[in-house]
Amino acid sequence: MKATRNFRRPRVLIVGCGDVGMRCVPLLQHAHVFALTSHAERSAELRAAGVSPLVGDLDERRSLKRLAGLAPTVLHLAPPQKTGDDDRRTRALLSALAMRRAQALPGIRGTPATIAPVGRLRRARASWAQARSLARLANIVPDGLRRAAASRAPLRFVYASTTGVYGDCGGAWIDETRVTEPANARAKRRVSAEQQLRRATARGTIVASIARIPGIYAANRLPLARLEKLTPALVDADDVYTNHIHADDLAAILVRLATHGRPARVIHASDDSSLKMGEYFDLVADAFGLARAPRITRAQAEEQIEPTLLSFMRESRRLVNRRLKEELGVRLRYPSVEDFLREAAGAEEVAKDAAKDVASRP
Repeated sequence: MKATRNFRRPRVLIVGCGDVGMRCVPLLQHAHVFALTSHAERSAELRAAGVSPLVGDLDERRSLKRLAGLAPTVLHLAPPQKTGDDDRRTRALLSALAMRRAQALPGIRGTPATIAPVGRLRRARASWAQARSLARLANIVPDGLRRAAASRAPLRFVYASTTGVYGDCGGAWIDETRVTEPANARAKRRVSAEQQLRRATARGTIVASIARIPGIYAANRLPLARLEKLTPALVDADDVYTNHIHADDLAAILVRLATHGRPARVIHASDDSSLKMGEYFDLVADAFGLARAPRITRAQAEEQIEPTLLSFMRESRRLVNRRLKEELGVRLRYPSVEDFLREAAGAEEVAKDAAKDVASRP
């Protein structure tokens, strides 16, 4: 019975099921969720969360064969590889997914085609509609036809990109129509992935929606270690605007995109905050009773801060999230960083009081 229920449930494949992917799982409770992982040791953790693990590596195409035809909805949350300007991992994933074979419709010559282009989809749907009408007259349930039509439908595809594709915007407010100008190889690979998905959507092989994501935070993703080490931040005159989204809100946005995202449409998965980087660190420090980060000039930062962290201090922008609210109808649980920190600080005080109460008992 359990196998039958799983067969009937809609299927969703999560590629790159880390922290955010695991937060998506409870939101997909009515679906049979699969997760691609390159770490076999994570299989037990995934099963415990109700996920069917698939061990495979986006850098090893032969390991991706089982993904073909597995699920009609894909959440692609995996980052690109660490070198080059082209996102080879997204290319490998699209190639593996395109290997699914559509069952032949009755009266139509079967082919081992990849996901059908738009013209063929229209002809297949027309044949399906005609056959369905005939079946209704004959009081027949056309299960084979239904499966064939479903196998030819384009995949729903959600991609987790980054706002780094814009490069430095000088602190300007920008929306999703802003031209991409990636300033580093990491962002160029994200642009490559987006372009691959747009082309596949134009061909009719998938229906891809793209979430451009800023800095992700949560209780387990705060810069507490950085603050404890007294890593410097920039003085206000040299500081940059950053953007944020809570990991739970991000998971909800990605799942919403899977059902309501428009083809090849970009959405800013960002909250309403308008903070400079140093302001963000100060808020976190104050909420957790830590010393604020010391401030240094940009010239000093070039000498004292390691290159990867410094790269984030070179880009300044503020994101407009109107599409997120008006098109997707998303209501953020944490509209700003301050909303979360107030809740987190309150929870910490409650925990401290509870610990004191336990310690005072005889």
